Amino acid sequence: MPSSAHQAEIPHFRFLDIVMAFFVTVLVVSNVASSAKIVDLGFSIRFPGSLTVPLAFDGGTLLFPLSYVFGDILTEVYGFRASRRVIWTGFAALVLSSLVFLLLRALPADPGWEEYAGSAAYDAILGGMSTGGIALASLLGYWAGEFSNSVILSRLKVLMGGKLLWVRTIGSTLAGELLDSLVFVFIASLTGVFGWELFLSLTLTNYFLKCAIEVFMTPLTYAAVHFLKKGEGIDVYDRGLRYNPFFRPSGKICRNT
Repeated sequence: MPSSAHQAEIPHFRFLDIVMAFFVTVLVVSNVASSAKIVDLGFSIRFPGSLTVPLAFDGGTLLFPLSYVFGDILTEVYGFRASRRVIWTGFAALVLSSLVFLLLRALPADPGWEEYAGSAAYDAILGGMSTGGIALASLLGYWAGEFSNSVILSRLKVLMGGKLLWVRTIGSTLAGELLDSLVFVFIASLTGVFGWELFLSLTLTNYFLKCAIEVFMTPLTYAAVHFLKKGEGIDVYDRGLRYNPFFRPSGKICRNT
């Protein structure tokens, strides 16, 4: 039977730091990939009516959805409190990477490097990582999407008694990815990175691909959740938790051990 306990601090777990390392790596690499290349698969998706959306997307779109897979695993196994700490760690890593690229952009360039690459190429590929709308859009989109995904999954787990994991992971991702995509494309368009004529196309393409990858990865999510719950000897239910992304949430948790 579940046992209620107040959790003053997040206890030590065998695999939490490993999951967090992969989570942060996915975030930083996908953020770089989003500026490195735009992919065009050469065909379009037809939606009801006359809406046709070309399947063109930034490189980070293929990798970034894995952060939601890791986010689902973190919340499902360790609960919102542990997930909150990891989300903020990822946010700090994104800020740090942006500051590093900003510093590199400001430092004087070697003449030999200018000949075969140059500051213009750096600004075109990595400049958006450190300044302007892309950096801001990425940070705010990530923050809004990941926290909403974690809160929804946590609440659904309690309401559904831990059953139908696939419904909970996909449902929370549909909401989180929608908010993430809307915030990202809106801020990027507002700051002039994208034209407003691309707003609907980019939002729908990003959202469709990210959710499709989440669905495709569901078997892996099941396997990882089963392995971690068994290995850690824990299954957290955030009963009565008052969710707050800025302060340590108060309330009780129940742990199946």
